[in-house]
Amino acid sequence: MDFPRAQLASDVADLAAKGVLVGTSSWKYRGWLDLLYTRDRYLTNRKLSKTKFEANCLEEYAEVFKTVCFDGGLYQFPTEKMMEKFFSQVPSDFQMSFKVTEDITVRRFPSKDSNPKRAGQWNADFLNPEVFLTRFLAPLKPYQSQIGTLIFEFSTFKGEWEQGDEFLEALDGFLGSLPKVWNYSVEVRNRSFLRPEYFALLRRHGVSHTFNTWSEMPPVGEQTELPDSFTADFATARFLLKPGRFYQEAVDAFEPYEATKEPNPDARAALIDLLLTPAKPGRPNRRFLYVNNRLEGNALWTIYAAISGLLGRKIAESPAVQSFRLQ
Repeated sequence: MDFPRAQLASDVADLAAKGVLVGTSSWKYRGWLDLLYTRDRYLTNRKLSKTKFEANCLEEYAEVFKTVCFDGGLYQFPTEKMMEKFFSQVPSDFQMSFKVTEDITVRRFPSKDSNPKRAGQWNADFLNPEVFLTRFLAPLKPYQSQIGTLIFEFSTFKGEWEQGDEFLEALDGFLGSLPKVWNYSVEVRNRSFLRPEYFALLRRHGVSHTFNTWSEMPPVGEQTELPDSFTADFATARFLLKPGRFYQEAVDAFEPYEATKEPNPDARAALIDLLLTPAKPGRPNRRFLYVNNRLEGNALWTIYAAISGLLGRKIAESPAVQSFRLQ
């Protein structure tokens, strides 16, 4: 079955007109060539140019989608040059969300950090509002109208912070020092944090909880049913991994992300639930929803399948699914 690119673009535009923005986590996947991307646009001397593809494919991505989450923000501070490159490729109604750099969200750098000088070290800039304002937010300010949500992703806390009290105290002070004119979201990986005190803190600051599927987190469908889990005038969700599965396992199973390999009915049902327009009572109509390749194997097909389910449109299961199940 050929990928229904034009149909997906139409579906995505209809949802965006109602305040529901659905897109993917990052966009530079060569496995999407001949699905989302036109191979001929990135050839040099009749060969695919990785440099040309990665530099320019956002423009073609934005022909179909109205939003994307820049996951690479976790590993680097944005720069004026980077922002100019990104936003020159997308239309004025395109919304780009950013994961905030780990220089602000990591309390202690992992022992195998890419920067050996800080590996295993405590982070002096953890939840430092001044660093966030000057080094992360300032380069984004000229494009504020096109910024979706800024996601503070916190890895799983262990030890003394595992119960969450110290984290909530630090987070409260940090969020209270930020300008209120941006859409902020918080993503946690400790399921024990999903309690009334956490949701109340976010609501007090007008910050969205990021519903997320991760190794040790409950499914998104369970999170959305928790009392008062919608904490702002917009909602954020990221469909990342099947609960119980670890990141590298998904990479090994699904790369190069050319096709759906393992449908996840629970995640699709939760995504359909969040795609509903208008939203269910008590939920905001404005939403930023992002799907990762490592959920089912190909985020494009996952999104199309969910929208089709929402609209009652039947789709054929691809041969790639069948071959994967026989392994």
